[in-house]
Amino acid sequence: MKIRDFEFNMRELGGSMGDFGTLFPLAIGYIVVCGMDPAGLLIMMGLANIATGLIYHLPMPIEPMKVLAVVAIAQKWSPSLVYASAFAMGTVWLLLAATGWVEWLARITPKSVVKGIQVALGVMLGLQGIKMIGAAWGLGIVAVAIVLLLRENRYAPAAVVLAVLGIALAAWKGDLAGIQPPGFRLPPLTLFSLHEVRDAMVLAGFAQVPLTATNAVIATASLIAAYWPGRPVSERKLSINMGVMNLILPFFGGMPLCHGAGGLAGQYYFGARTGGTNLIEGAIEIGLGVFFAASIATLFQAFPMAIIGAMMLLVGFQLAAFARDVRPGFDMWVVILTVLVSLASNMALGFIAGMAAHWLQKILRGYLKREKMADMEPR
Repeated sequence: MKIRDFEFNMRELGGSMGDFGTLFPLAIGYIVVCGMDPAGLLIMMGLANIATGLIYHLPMPIEPMKVLAVVAIAQKWSPSLVYASAFAMGTVWLLLAATGWVEWLARITPKSVVKGIQVALGVMLGLQGIKMIGAAWGLGIVAVAIVLLLRENRYAPAAVVLAVLGIALAAWKGDLAGIQPPGFRLPPLTLFSLHEVRDAMVLAGFAQVPLTATNAVIATASLIAAYWPGRPVSERKLSINMGVMNLILPFFGGMPLCHGAGGLAGQYYFGARTGGTNLIEGAIEIGLGVFFAASIATLFQAFPMAIIGAMMLLVGFQLAAFARDVRPGFDMWVVILTVLVSLASNMALGFIAGMAAHWLQKILRGYLKREKMADMEPR
């Protein structure tokens, strides 16, 4: 173990907060709408963060599965159905890793489609960030300025300054009045039925799989290779990670979890460079779950969303900037098609559209090349 693999400083602390924008809204929904136990939700997420940090010695985002979370909150799923959905996803991703289908999918996916998914995710984060800033434009502009001024500061990183600012504003407005004194909670033992596993797959699980394959596996592996060229993490390993953690965590109140290119970009943008980021984030989440479980929804809801929106907006810009590496020509058109279809529908359909365009043009070029060679042959 090398010391540089695990740094514990203000920069890594800032990086550990870089993906909170995707966590806060969905965690609130799971707790308030679905009635999930906040101790189990946060402690299990914290343990997953610590485990992946220790295994890979790199920042490794752990975040809620978006499709499952949105559907579960919209339809007011019971906690047991949420736990069943996590178990279902764990089974799916272990099977995909064991059969080699994840590696096969990664091999046939061109870089132009991966870039398109990254850019689409960046645009989505940016648009969501603008929407969140809309409630308090002045605060949002201040938050953006703080990020631009302090993002590289080793002693007062932007994410840490924004976290302190957000808590201070919430306290000044009196939004923290409902916070209860620290208590002590451990994650509960939670169970579910096999028919709930089936129902969860039908209701949202099958829709989640292609999004996870593109964003949490292929795009995340690509982003890790871009940020740390000498330390790649394979798609198969990412699939195994998600499989194992989603088979264990739902028995102790955990929600469906995955990796994600957006979360990784957020961590890196705000300073994450080592596995220390995951250990710090995990410790924060475990501390909140153990000592503040009774007040966690109030804490999250009190935090100014304009600050989170500003962070998401700038992370979105960073992801969208990956398009600059794409050469002009057909590859750029594949990126544009992938982005447009993703924004108009979802990333799974964007992925399919980009793949279809790439492989159709490749087949057509091969056909035209054979025809040209045939014309050149002596008759």
